Amino acid sequence: MKKILLLHTGGTIAMHEDEQTGTVGPSVSNPLYSTIESLSKIASVIVDDFLHLPSPHITPQHMLELSKRIERRIKTEYFEGVVITHGTDTLEETAYLLDLLLDTDVPVVVTGAMRSSNELGADGPYNLISSVRTAASDAAHGKGVLVVLNDEIHTAKNVTKTHTSNIATFQSPQYGPIGIVTRRDVDFHHVPSKRERYDVSTLTKNIVLIKCYAGMDPSLLDAILTTSMDGLVIEAFGQGNVPPGIVPGLEKLIKHHIPIVLVSRSFGGIVQDTYSYSGGGRHLKELGIIFTNGLNGQKARIKLMIALEVTSDRNKLQELFLT
Repeated sequence: MKKILLLHTGGTIAMHEDEQTGTVGPSVSNPLYSTIESLSKIASVIVDDFLHLPSPHITPQHMLELSKRIERRIKTEYFEGVVITHGTDTLEETAYLLDLLLDTDVPVVVTGAMRSSNELGADGPYNLISSVRTAASDAAHGKGVLVVLNDEIHTAKNVTKTHTSNIATFQSPQYGPIGIVTRRDVDFHHVPSKRERYDVSTLTKNIVLIKCYAGMDPSLLDAILTTSMDGLVIEAFGQGNVPPGIVPGLEKLIKHHIPIVLVSRSFGGIVQDTYSYSGGGRHLKELGIIFTNGLNGQKARIKLMIALEVTSDRNKLQELFLT
């Protein structure tokens, strides 16, 4: 049987619902321990209670420490797979940061739950079992960090939370899941063509994320400039267009050598330099704004945070964001 490291970080998957109030919160002991016996039939599972935090409390520093802990334990204890339980609100950010930093081909799987352990139809135990099965699968080797929930296997780069409460919330809008977990098998029907990794041991950059809206107040960018900001990610309209009123503010940020990364606030698709009017994609590209290749805002922020530890050259950053 494969030797699998199971790291807990908290989240709904490790919480109870109060029957009196209907609120959900952390419990004294992790309810997932009741699933360990079922896991013992799949793999030799070693449990590490790394954190016990709701996922909105997770920071990039927690994610960085998690990546270091995983690499250290894989190298010193020879684990053949890793599973991380995590709250769903920031699960995709943790998974993507791990995907960019981890230097291993050992399967790493992140999972969570939309229902607490004592709710009717709790999905946590089943997701955990599916994740351990995936991490123990030879087919998962070398595919980067994976996210497994609701019988589906997603890449960390493409998956995102799409619904506030539905158990099928995690989807990959651009390309769909890369595999499924059935009662008998773990099946991959396509695989990522590229993987990227950054040799980064610290995260020191402050990256701001804002969303465009109709009639956007240009003074917002002036206010941002007064902060200790190292980079900006802006969720633009459609194919990558912004209100013309904020263009002077963007120009000012560029003059202050603040890298600006452009993503779309749309659910699917990529930003392109199509429109030439003021604030259009072509205009923004000519100004020196960095275009992405399908990342959403929260993941572009994670990537810029990491990329700026490697380079501040705008052309190199643009090349990295088209990967």
